[in-house]
Amino acid sequence: MYEPYWQLDARPFDHSADERFYFPGPSQQAALLKLRYVLENRRGAALLAGEAGLGKTLLAQTLLRQLGDSFLPRVHLVFPQMPPDQLLAYLADQIAPAPAAALATIGHSLQRLETALTENAKAGQHAVIVIDEAQLLRGSQSLETIRLLLNLERDAQPLATVLLVGQTGLAIDVQRLPQLDQRVAVKCLLSRLTADQSKAYILHRLTAAGAKCPIFDDESIHEIHNLAHGIPRRINRLCDLALLVGYGEELKTIGRAQITAIYDELMGAAPTLAAA
Repeated sequence: MYEPYWQLDARPFDHSADERFYFPGPSQQAALLKLRYVLENRRGAALLAGEAGLGKTLLAQTLLRQLGDSFLPRVHLVFPQMPPDQLLAYLADQIAPAPAAALATIGHSLQRLETALTENAKAGQHAVIVIDEAQLLRGSQSLETIRLLLNLERDAQPLATVLLVGQTGLAIDVQRLPQLDQRVAVKCLLSRLTADQSKAYILHRLTAAGAKCPIFDDESIHEIHNLAHGIPRRINRLCDLALLVGYGEELKTIGRAQITAIYDELMGAAPTLAAA
């Protein structure tokens, strides 16, 4: 809607997995480097955790895009909240498609996975399984089921690497299961953006969307950082609303006053309404 007005090729603050909008901040790049190490060295598991809205899913998708053809198949499970037998059956169906079994037990699914992954390893490939929103596995037997999956090996090397992605408490959940915790080669914790990083993040996404001239002034960017607390998802929402309102009001640039007003009118009331 507002893209032509601001001379943009795309909406810069959409919740999108478009690789153009991945921001290579220090925390993100450090995590990406560690996760690549785990995969390139064929380790069994890694963990990526952080508050909601820090861009964990986009980082995981960026990682998958960077991998070569030797890392196949790749499975990205985005909603893992299911019983252990269903979880393993789903993974088996993704990695080793077959006609539906009459009874997909844990043992049956593990056997299918082991057979398929062993053949995969013989072909010189390594499977990657990303389990997003892994904090949803809390309080179930599914984390223990993941440990069983990590037991699948060939020549003392895991047949797949499992990347657990979730909110901060996920690290604690894994730590409570020593047999699983010991199999996690690397734990990465994303952090909020600093003020300078928030500015770089906003300008990066605008540039990626084809911005040809400044849209937000320095004071507005500083205010966005303060109101969003350095959380990219909140920055995206506030900036997107600002671009929409700026278009409606035919502004040339967006200043601090506009950001404050937009937050108070369109975002700041949400906690109050929720409490009521």
